[in-house]
This record gives sequence, C-alpha cells and structure tokens, in this order.
Amino acid sequence: MSFTRHRRLAIPLASAAAIGLALTGCTGDTASPGASSVADCAAYEAYGSFDAGTEVSLYGTISDTEADLLNESWADFEACTGIDVVYEPSKEFETQINVRAQGGNPPNLAIFPQPGLLADLADAGHLKPAPDTVVANSKEFWSEDWQRYGTVGGTVYGAPLMASVKGYVWYSPSTFKDNGWQVPATLDELSALTKKIADSGTKPWCVGFASGDSTGWPGTDWVEDFVLRQSGPEVYDKWVTNEVKFTDPAIAKAFDGVGSLIKNPDYVNGGLGDVNSIATTEFGDAGLPILDGSCAMHHQASFYEGFWPKGTTVAPDGDVWAFLLPGEKAGANAVTGGGEIVAAFSDAKEVAAVQTYLSSDTWANIRVGLGGVISANKGLDSAKASSELLKTSVEILQDPDTTFRFDASDLMPGAVGAGSFWKGMVDWIGGKSTPDTLSFIQGTWSK
Repeated sequence: MSFTRHRRLAIPLASAAAIGLALTGCTGDTASPGASSVADCAAYEAYGSFDAGTEVSLYGTISDTEADLLNESWADFEACTGIDVVYEPSKEFETQINVRAQGGNPPNLAIFPQPGLLADLADAGHLKPAPDTVVANSKEFWSEDWQRYGTVGGTVYGAPLMASVKGYVWYSPSTFKDNGWQVPATLDELSALTKKIADSGTKPWCVGFASGDSTGWPGTDWVEDFVLRQSGPEVYDKWVTNEVKFTDPAIAKAFDGVGSLIKNPDYVNGGLGDVNSIATTEFGDAGLPILDGSCAMHHQASFYEGFWPKGTTVAPDGDVWAFLLPGEKAGANAVTGGGEIVAAFSDAKEVAAVQTYLSSDTWANIRVGLGGVISANKGLDSAKASSELLKTSVEILQDPDTTFRFDASDLMPGAVGAGSFWKGMVDWIGGKSTPDTLSFIQGTWSK
C-alpha cells in the first residue's frame, strides 16, 4: 500500500528537543489569546508564525470539563503562533472517525484512544506519517513501548498525549475504617472482602458499562486487569495479537473471575439497581453511590478522580481514595493503562506545528499542571500532578519495575477491540454465558 508523502514541518530536527524542553511563563490558568508577551512567546518561535484565521481542526472523545482544560492547555500556543485550534469532542468518535475519513471529510488531527483504530485508518491510507519533529519528540520523551503504540508497519503516525493508570478500586476510607474492612493484598482477599461487605448488608460493588456508542468498554477493563494479573504479560501480549484466542481457558478464567464479583446479584449494583442496570448505568455516574454508602467499591481508572463532585476530597483520609486491583500474589506490580495518540489526516504546516506541540513535554507539563490528568511523557515533572493519587500514578508509569500493559481492547483491531468486545461485554453482563460470549467475539476476529 502506498501513501502520499507529507511535507516536512519547517522546523530543523535539532530544534525538536528545544521545543520539547522549553518551559516558560507562557503557561497558567489565566492564559488567553493576546495575553502573551513577546518574551513569553520565545518558546513558541520554532513552531512558526501563521496568518490570523489559520485553523487546525482536532477531533476526539475528550469532553465537558476536560475539553475546557484541553482548550486552555494550548491557549498560549495559539496566541504565539496565530493558529486557532478548533477542538470538537464526540461520544461517537469511534464510529464517526471512520465515516468522516471514508467520506473525505476528516479533521486535520484526531486524538485516538485506541491504537488499534489508528492502525486501521493508517492501513487504509487515510493518515499521514508523522513529521520529523513529532518522531524526534516521540523518541526523546516516550518509552519504546509508548512509541510503538503510534507506529504502524514501521512508520510513525503519531505520538502519545495523556495517559491513565487503570485498575484502581475506589472506596471510602471512613466507611472501610468504621466497618473494620482492610484493603486487600491479593485477588483472593478481594473476593473475601466482597463477601464480607455483602454479609454486612452493603452492596460491595457499583458498576456502569454505559458510554454512548462506546458502551461496554468499562467491562473490557475489568477483564484485561484479570488477564494480566492471573495469567501474566506473556499471555496478555499474545491475546492482543490473537495468538491466544478469546476462547482460550486463560481468557475464560478472567471472565469468570470478573463475573464472580459483578454478575452476583448479592454484590451489585449498589444504589443503582440490579445486575441488569450495569449495562445502562453511565460509567461516570457509577461510582457516586460510594459517597452515600450505597456501595463500597468501584473499579475505574485514575482519570475517574475528575468525576467526583466538586468539593469531594480525594486522599487516604478523605471522602474517597483508591487502591490498585491486587494480583494473585501480594506485591504484584502489573498494571494496565490507557492513553491517546494524536495522528494527522493533513500534512499542512500548521497541522504539523500543532501535532509537534502536543507531543512535547512543554504541553504535557502545562496540561498536567491544569489538573485532573497525567501523562507518561518522560519530561513530565510528577510534582505538577494535581493530587496525591495522580502523583502516585505518574510514578507508577515512570517506574522501570512496573509491568505496564496498554489497554488490550485499544490495541486490538477496531472491529474487535472497539466493536465485538464492547458488545460482548454488554451481552455477557445481560446474562449471556462466558463460552457463548467468547465464541462470538473470537468469531468476529476470525472473519
């Protein structure tokens, strides 16, 4: 398959590192177009100067408050370069990005939460190879594993953006203390704790799989965490590439392990309904019953910190806190996580400038400093993270001893990872058996 060669961004390769390393006063919560001084804009000179009215469209899943902070994160870049970054959020991204690409109406840039979906569009010839400046930033600021998520067939199409640590279990420290419940150190202890909480009259778990066109993905996170913890990274990696099939006993074991917790009517769905309510409960709302004691635990990633109501204290002695889903043995350091890759449908100079900025540690430090998110960018100062939990998450990502694996469904081909796997989870939580669910998902991959 041939690809149209892209124009290079008119920034020397030697400048790429300078772009990434420059941290200036041209950041902050009050940044706005026109507020930057000549001195403030020095760090942005290498990106070029563009005529007023130059726009770059950016499409992604990030919405609501997070979208507002995203817009704030490039306000100084806009003021200093003249580029207007027009961001469009969508809860139907996974479907619509294909429709728009095939219809000849793609955005200039897209923030892909699934490397597998990015690979599909790259293989179809819709994406442009990343400019040299993005490749340089990717090599400097991201680990080889993270670089690989934006690479298809040996060609780099994009660099990572933000990241999350998945597999956190959110809970109320005061509720645990009052009831004498201890944070579990193994999966067996988690099962014992779940039963103990249920026996006390409280529903142990509150769960939600709903997420617009993406409904089902929170369920895949549960399964992925169990696959990694029960069967290890080698099986996990082979599962992602279809060497280990969905119908393999290791994957069935993970489904049944998850099912023992969230398909048991005695254990869910605290404050929300019965097991059937899981499929229709919005994932962002699912953990809130912890605050009134209707349930005790909620499985969700580090980014869930931003979903707690304003005024909620997230701390070991606060209103809510979180522990990592344990492994089969105490002290296991295997975690799953997610993130996004920014890829381009256009090779225009202004598009390359925005893509390069978003791949830099300059952007990572600005966005993380605004609060609520983290990044695996090696140039990120963990002290900029807005909470103790997020600082811990950054340290987990930067720890060379951590066994980290990207969300498996996001790495799989889009038709499976963002299709049949999601649908399969909805059917499964609705009562479909594990063998039938696994056969259905595997059948779509085989086709």
